[in-house]
Amino acid sequence: MSIKINHELPLPEMLKEQYPVSSRVKEIKKKRDEELRDIFTGRSERFIVLAGPCSADNEESVCEYVRQLKKLADQVSDKLLVIPRVYTNKPRTTGDGYKGMLHQPDPEKDPDLLAGIIAIRKMHIRVMEETGLSAADEMLYPENRSYLDDLLSYEAVGARSVENQQHRLTASGIDIPVGMKNPTSGDLSVMLNSVTAAQHPHRFIYRRNDVETSGNELAHAILRGGVDKYGKNIPNYHYEDLARLSEMYEKWELKNPAVIVDVNHSNSNKQYKEQIRIVSEVMHSRNYNPKLKKLVKGVMIESYLVEGRQDITENLVYGQSITDPCIGWEDTEKLIFDIAEKCR
Repeated sequence: MSIKINHELPLPEMLKEQYPVSSRVKEIKKKRDEELRDIFTGRSERFIVLAGPCSADNEESVCEYVRQLKKLADQVSDKLLVIPRVYTNKPRTTGDGYKGMLHQPDPEKDPDLLAGIIAIRKMHIRVMEETGLSAADEMLYPENRSYLDDLLSYEAVGARSVENQQHRLTASGIDIPVGMKNPTSGDLSVMLNSVTAAQHPHRFIYRRNDVETSGNELAHAILRGGVDKYGKNIPNYHYEDLARLSEMYEKWELKNPAVIVDVNHSNSNKQYKEQIRIVSEVMHSRNYNPKLKKLVKGVMIESYLVEGRQDITENLVYGQSITDPCIGWEDTEKLIFDIAEKCR
């Protein structure tokens, strides 16, 4: 047999009993969920900033980053809703390499998914208890979100997963905003098909059960750029791209039209410093066109304590990415203040 069972993983209910959330954490999530819903339904004009490392690889440095982010978020709370990216699952183009804390709680040790499930739940709880900020994570494995569904306020379906049936149908049963990224090809129709599927009710198999969902009216688009058949990055954050998406939304007649612009990945060609310039352009486009101001609900930024990236070695730099390169804290602070200033 080609599949070997290493561990039988606990049911989400069992893990939640072992690592429960406090009443304070429950209230934090409830409040933050309501604030996000108000933005996506148009009741609030606050702008969303999703910021954090490419992958949450180390609990101590991630929590330190979010503590600093909290201080910053409090200063701009009248204009911005800041959501920390605490991404514990890392999709890989070829399947090789570091796949996130879920797989490897310690990047220098072998994968251990049982320890990983425990580690990511404990880290998300700690982030909320220490900062009062509920976080975003990526839905890499639809069945695993049940281990964190009482903690997250935002989820994203990545470019390599967005065409997958299980991701789309699972998103239709979630009661928080779910961003559907455009696929790596950059095809916006595929992305909006995914949003459509997530907004509709479905019946399907989930965690060995016959389940039925009511649809998620907060499912929306994320633009992250694409790659053409020659491997060249094609950005889709420009004014014309946003205007085209606005027109497509009108034709598709979806609920709560919205887009988050991911300013890294193929939009920056992974030139991480370009994120600063791209955010500025997105804000200009949004302020120039009233339709785009209504459509563009936020930006997604990859940042960490120390800028750049590093390979996994015995002497890791504390607070520096081990996957894609990120802007550092100084740039992050300046950028978030700049975003708040440009929110008119």
